[in-house]
Amino acid sequence: MAPPPPHPDPRWRPEVTARRSGRGGAARDEMAEPGKGLVIDTLREVDPTRKCFRMVGGVLVERTVKEVLPALESNREQISKLIEALAQQLQAKGRELSEFRERHNIRLVGEDDPKSTPRDGPEGGKGGPGGVLVS
Repeated sequence: MAPPPPHPDPRWRPEVTARRSGRGGAARDEMAEPGKGLVIDTLREVDPTRKCFRMVGGVLVERTVKEVLPALESNREQISKLIEALAQQLQAKGRELSEFRERHNIRLVGEDDPKSTPRDGPEGGKGGPGGVLVS
């Protein structure tokens, strides 16, 4: 059986979002966050002795809600902290990259030179660096 076709809206395709944003795993984790919250909210309303299933290391195991709920809440907290730490690292690397580009005068193709000022041509009456100085 073939897998279903991808969703036309790219926001629902985590691999596309991750590729475009350049963040890879962080994007996937951010998208998983609402799903975990929904599961936790649902399990809070269920009888604690009810059985549920959880994937642990690729193996589906049978547990009770009262065993699974604390682990899910702990995982969600750890994921939130990880996402926050990764976002801070990403911002720090962005600043470091900007400083490096400034220090070494590195520009991307099509990017304007921030040091150059617009100059008038010879018909403007002002001479630029290529003009002739007559005294």
